[in-house]
Amino acid sequence: MKARIHITLKNGVLDPQGRAIANALHSLGFPQVEDVRQGKYIEVEVKESDRSKAEAAVEKMCAGLLANTVIENYRFEMV
Repeated sequence: MKARIHITLKNGVLDPQGRAIANALHSLGFPQVEDVRQGKYIEVEVKESDRSKAEAAVEKMCAGLLANTVIENYRFEMV
């Protein structure tokens, strides 16, 4: 099974990289861009046939290592 994991900064957490991307887009002629929030996308192959066990493993991966749960949210889907 493959897990598709999306990690983003929580609302209220400053995003200097997102701000830099927005500024670059403005300078490239996209004044309609109001805000940019950047994040991470990770794919993990899990060798597990039981979907609930695979989801539990990915949940532990996200909470324990992949996301900083103090400042980041995460969500994943199994495909």
